[in-house]
Amino acid sequence: MGRRCSGIRSALALVALLFVSQSGSCWGLNSRSGDPDKSPPSDPDPWEVQQRHKRSWVWNQFFVLEEYTGNEPLYVGKLHSDVDKGDGKVKYVLTGEGATSIFTIDENTGDIHATKRLDREAQAYYTLQAQAVDRFTNLPVEPKSEFVVKVQDINDNEPKFVDGPYLAGVPEMSPLGTMVVQVEATDADDPTYGNSARVVYSIVHGQPYFSVEPKTGIIRTALSNMDRETRDQYVLVIQAKDMVGQMGGLSGTTTVTVTLTDVNDNPPRFPHESYESTVLESLPLQSVVARIKAADVDIGSNAEIDYRIMDGDGPGMFNITTDEDTQEGVIILQKPLDFETRSSFALKIEATNRNIDSNFLSLGPFSHTTSVKVTVEDVNEPPIFSSPLSQMVVSEDAKMGTSIGRVSAHDPDTSNSAIRYSIDRNTDLERFFNVDALSGVISTAKPLDREANSVHNLTIFAIESQDPTQIGKGFAVVKVLDINDNAPLFAMDYETLLCENAMAGQMIQTISAVDKDEPPNGHRFYYALAEPVATNLNFTLRDNKDNTASILTKRGGFRRREQPVYRLPVLIVDSGSPALSSTNTLSVRVCECDSDGVALSCGAVAYTATGLSTGALLAILGCIITLLVMVLLIVTMRRRKKEPLILEEERDVRENIVRYDDEGGGEEDTEAFDMVTLRNLNVIRDPNVRRDVTPDTPTFFHYPSASRPAYKNLPDNVVFREFIWERLKDADVDPSAPPYDSLQTYAFEGSGSVAESLSSLESLSTDSDQNYDYLSNWGPRFKKLADLYGNSEGASVFS
Repeated sequence: MGRRCSGIRSALALVALLFVSQSGSCWGLNSRSGDPDKSPPSDPDPWEVQQRHKRSWVWNQFFVLEEYTGNEPLYVGKLHSDVDKGDGKVKYVLTGEGATSIFTIDENTGDIHATKRLDREAQAYYTLQAQAVDRFTNLPVEPKSEFVVKVQDINDNEPKFVDGPYLAGVPEMSPLGTMVVQVEATDADDPTYGNSARVVYSIVHGQPYFSVEPKTGIIRTALSNMDRETRDQYVLVIQAKDMVGQMGGLSGTTTVTVTLTDVNDNPPRFPHESYESTVLESLPLQSVVARIKAADVDIGSNAEIDYRIMDGDGPGMFNITTDEDTQEGVIILQKPLDFETRSSFALKIEATNRNIDSNFLSLGPFSHTTSVKVTVEDVNEPPIFSSPLSQMVVSEDAKMGTSIGRVSAHDPDTSNSAIRYSIDRNTDLERFFNVDALSGVISTAKPLDREANSVHNLTIFAIESQDPTQIGKGFAVVKVLDINDNAPLFAMDYETLLCENAMAGQMIQTISAVDKDEPPNGHRFYYALAEPVATNLNFTLRDNKDNTASILTKRGGFRRREQPVYRLPVLIVDSGSPALSSTNTLSVRVCECDSDGVALSCGAVAYTATGLSTGALLAILGCIITLLVMVLLIVTMRRRKKEPLILEEERDVRENIVRYDDEGGGEEDTEAFDMVTLRNLNVIRDPNVRRDVTPDTPTFFHYPSASRPAYKNLPDNVVFREFIWERLKDADVDPSAPPYDSLQTYAFEGSGSVAESLSSLESLSTDSDQNYDYLSNWGPRFKKLADLYGNSEGASVFS
């Protein structure tokens, strides 16, 4: 009904707007004087037109209903100018927000339509500008006018809980009307128009426990004394409805989870009136005897409990504390249990809430008591010594088997088993003592020495005869008493020095003594020179009566050369009973001293000889000569040339380095080098020479392998090559060659020209029957040679 009335009002407003637009002027009507149909002789200036024509009435706002769902464009309103005479000369133009896209205008009639469905919640109004212009010149005939198209709201949005769903808490047992939480719903509709955005709240689910205020949305408790222990959580459904809750309004819901928080409204209670616990009498101290717990249905700090022992047997025997994790009462043993002394204990325990709320004292008392019975069980305990530590004394001169004390132990059990004793030999490794297995009497087993060990700490075992696994331990401290069995000795090794210039009666040393014994009243030593030197003329001894003595000289003029060291036997006697004595030797060294008495050199004088005998000089001279001869021999041997690695007879002529730079002086020259050696290339090889390696050397010139070629018959380039290869093969297979790379030089110049050598060097060794007549055919350059050798019959040539 509300929506229908709103629509009717919108329609009436639109009709009124249309009526006004048709009866009056939408754009303004204050026309110029004269007949409006008459045209001026020329087109007026547009600004003059604007100045002449004033609007009589201007639209400033149109209304459009949102969410219009019709098939035709929605008519918004009409624009009209007084200038428009209906002759089609005026054109209406619409600009601004949504122009042409949402709002259109009929340029001839000025009718405005909305072509799209509008949503006020998306945009509540649109600002547009309208103008009337001359259709032909496009010049404005009216000033531009601005107006607003407002989107009129309808109830198309339901209330929404932006912050939902809600979580809230309220203490249990709260009074009636206690505030829990406030909810709030928002409505996107226009709150200034109608009741579309006016929301009221109601509770859909959650009664009769809670209620909600319709206008504010505040949720309150509707019942008093709600108990968390009965129910701790409630889920409420809250509704928000617009149109002030009237029929046809839109609504939205949310949930509110309300949790009852705990208060200390429940006292602790023990589930049982009494508890029993059984423990062994051997339970160690600070062990847990029992655990009890008082139930408290509260939680958190409201359930924290303190326990205490109100009354019971054996004061101080037990203690109780609270386990903070489980809130249990933990009973702890404080003193040792003894079944034979007491076999059970009765305790009264009280549990009290630690944090008590004064608002709920009427529900108390917030404490509860129970009784605990602790039963002690008997166990087979080891023997117990009557005295855990026994102290004994014995003289160090006690004979073997001397009794020094007794230990005693008993079986604490009711069986009262017999006890056997033994010594822990780890505490008596040298077995100085024994213990009687039955009586526990401790006696000496070896001679004792207080100076080696003055106190013995023994561990005594007491073992039950019926159950040897039950062993008790006791301790005995044996102190060894001292006797005077050690003679006094010098306190240190004295180094006594005596200057040669010492005077008679001068003190040269103060001596003291030590004694390993420890007499009850302290040491007292007596000093004297031993009988053999008591009447000597050099030194005397003075007892200082303070356990020290001084050594003094009887004369002066001591000389190291006469006697470098004096030895004084000193007799030392202690005050023990019986007294013991010892003789200690004091060495006195005679020294050469400076004027201040500082020793420069001590002991025997080293005598130096003034000259050497003839025999000693000869011996020294002989040694020197021998050394010189040895040095010369060494130098000579180093300068000798080392023997070559290869024997002379094993050398081959091909390995010689031959230097030839003499061209000779002709046939008359008889001093020139003999070239026969170089020409003797085809050396006959010894077939017996060792050939360990057969060279696989390629031969560049092919000839029969049976014999070597005659180098005279080979070309020059082949001669040199074959000559080198032959020497290389000989060196590779020669066993007498040195085992290192060597340079071999051969002065071989080849086999020469076909005319052979013209030198006269070989005329002494060989004759040639070579015919040189062909020289005459070689031209003018060889004419002289042809004349000399061509017709000579006995001419010698070199090969």
